Amino acid sequence: MAAPTTKERSITLPAAMTVKDLGDALGISPIDVIKRLMTHGVMAALNQTIDFTTAAVIADEVGIEALEAETARPAVAALEHEIVDEAGDLKPRPPVVTILGHVDHGKTSLLDAIRQTKVAAGEAGGITQHIGAYQIERNGQPITFIDTPGHAAFTAMRARGAQVTDIAVLVVAADDGVMPQTQEAIGHALAAGVPLIVAINKIDLPGSNPDRVKQQLTEHNVIVEDFGGDVLAIPVSAIKREGLEELLDAIALVAEVAELKANPSRKADAVVVEAELDPARGPIATLLVKGGTLHQGDAVVAGEISGKVKAMFDDAGKRIKTAGPSTPVVVMGLESVPAAGERVLAVDDEKTARAVVDERKREREAAEQNRGRLALDTLFHEISAGNIKELVIVLKTDVRGSAEAIKGALEQLNSEEVKVKVIYTATGPVNDSDVMLAEAAGGIVLAFNTRVEPTARRQGENSGVEIRSYTIIYQLIDDVQRALRGLHDPVYKEVQDGHAEVRQVFKSSRVGQIAGSFVLDGTLRRNASVRVMRGGREIAKVRCDGLKRFKDDVREVQAGYECGITLAGFDDFEEGDILEFFHDEKQAQV
Repeated sequence: MAAPTTKERSITLPAAMTVKDLGDALGISPIDVIKRLMTHGVMAALNQTIDFTTAAVIADEVGIEALEAETARPAVAALEHEIVDEAGDLKPRPPVVTILGHVDHGKTSLLDAIRQTKVAAGEAGGITQHIGAYQIERNGQPITFIDTPGHAAFTAMRARGAQVTDIAVLVVAADDGVMPQTQEAIGHALAAGVPLIVAINKIDLPGSNPDRVKQQLTEHNVIVEDFGGDVLAIPVSAIKREGLEELLDAIALVAEVAELKANPSRKADAVVVEAELDPARGPIATLLVKGGTLHQGDAVVAGEISGKVKAMFDDAGKRIKTAGPSTPVVVMGLESVPAAGERVLAVDDEKTARAVVDERKREREAAEQNRGRLALDTLFHEISAGNIKELVIVLKTDVRGSAEAIKGALEQLNSEEVKVKVIYTATGPVNDSDVMLAEAAGGIVLAFNTRVEPTARRQGENSGVEIRSYTIIYQLIDDVQRALRGLHDPVYKEVQDGHAEVRQVFKSSRVGQIAGSFVLDGTLRRNASVRVMRGGREIAKVRCDGLKRFKDDVREVQAGYECGITLAGFDDFEEGDILEFFHDEKQAQV
C-alpha cells in the first residue's frame, strides 16, 4: 500500500533512537526504515542509533509529522549535583567500617566472629571473592561493616570500600606481618582520609609477634599509640574470639569523635556495593544508603538503569520497608544489573527515572558517535604498525564487582612491550556476541565464575577466538601474565571436543557410578579432559576414564549417540549435568 501523501498524524520522537524503535513508532517495518535511510545515503543497522533530524525525514516520507521530545537534561543535571543538607536536618548515624588487609590474614574470619556467622566456608579457594556489607548491633547502637576481598586483584574493590567508609580496620596477621596487600590497604585508607584502626589478628598462633607488626607499620606512616602515634592497635584472635570487645570499643570511640551525621528525611542517596543477576529474583543489588531514607516502592536511578524498589532485605535476609543512612540493604526491582560503585538516587516517580535514564543513554551514545566509529580501525592500525603489542580482552564474570577488580588488575600488567586492553566487561554467560566482538578486535575471551554457552564455544573454535574459564581470580591474572611473557612463543589453547548431557545415572560395584549420557555435539574421546557443569557452574575438572556403547568399551562417541561415561576421581553425577570434553592444543598465542 502506498504511503499517504499528507500528514495524517504527529508523533513525538526523542533526540536519538534506534532504527528498530523508529520503525515501531512509525508503524512500519524496520527493514523499510533501513531502505529509506539508504536512499538518503545513511547506512544503519537495526540497532544503530540515528538522530532526530534523520528520523524526522523518514517520518515525513510516510506522512507523519515528527515532534522532538523535551529532554530530561534539567533532571539529569539536578541529580548530578552533590547533595548538601542543612545542618538542622542532620541526625546521628551508624559508622561504616571497612575491613582491609592482606589475603589470608583473617579479615572475613574476624568479621565472622563479630557477626557469629560463617562466610568464608563457601568461598572458592578459601579467599573472599565478592564484597559484602553487613550490620551488627552493639549496646543498642548499629555498626555497618564492609568486608572487602584481600587479594591483590581486588585493589579496585578495596579502594571503593575505603571511599564509602568512615573507619578503616586494617587486619594484619601477628605471625606474618605487613605484606604487599597490607601496604596497598594502608595507601587506600590514607588516600581516603579516614581514621585507621589496626587489628593485629592471630595472636593465638605460635610465632606471633604483635610488636614486630607495630614496628613494620611505622615504616608505612602508620604510628600506633604505643609508639607515640594516634592509631589504635588492638590484638585479637578471630578463632578464639579474643580482643573483639576491645576492637568494638575502639570503633565506637573513633565514631564518637567523628560525630557522624546524615539527613534521614530526604530522598535516598546510596552506593552499589555489589550486584548480580539472580536466576530466580532477577537483578539484585546490595546498596549502602549514604543519606536520606530508601523506601519500598521508591523509583530509583543507577547510572543508565532505572527501577522501582519492589522489595528490600537486610543482610540477614529479613524483609524490610525502609533503610536509613549507613544501612546496607539488598534491593529487588532494577531493570538490569548496575555497576559496582554506581551512585543510586531516589527520584519522584518511575516516569522521571526512565526519562533521566533515556537522556543519559542519549548523551553517552552521542559522545560515542562524536568520538567516531573508527576505534577498531585505529586499534588495528596500532597493531599493524608494529610499535606496540596489544592483548585485547573481552571479560565476562558472574558479578559486577569481580569484573571491575579483574579489569583493574589486568590493566596493571601493561609494559613497554605489551599493552593490555579490556574492551568490554559484563556479567552473565559468554555468548555469541562476546565471541564476535573478540574476533573483530583480534582478542580473547576470559570467563570468571560463569559458563560458556555451547554455541559461543563452537563459534570460538570456528573463528579462532580463545576462550578461557576460571573460578579463582589470581589464577586468571597469573595465566594472563604468562601469556604476556609468551606472546611470541607457542602456548597451549583449550580446544572443545563436544558436550554430553547426563540422562541417567547407573551404579556399578566395580567402577562406581556411570553417567548414562546423550552426546549433544562434537566427538567425545576417552582420556580427554572433562569439565562437569551443573546449573551453569563448573563443579569438577577431571579426565575421562572410560566410554561405553552398550557393553563395549569404545575410544570415541559422536554426536547423536548415547553412551556410558566414567570419570577419573569423580562419580557424583546428577541427571541434567553437562559434560564438556576438551583437550589442550599447542599453538601460537593470539
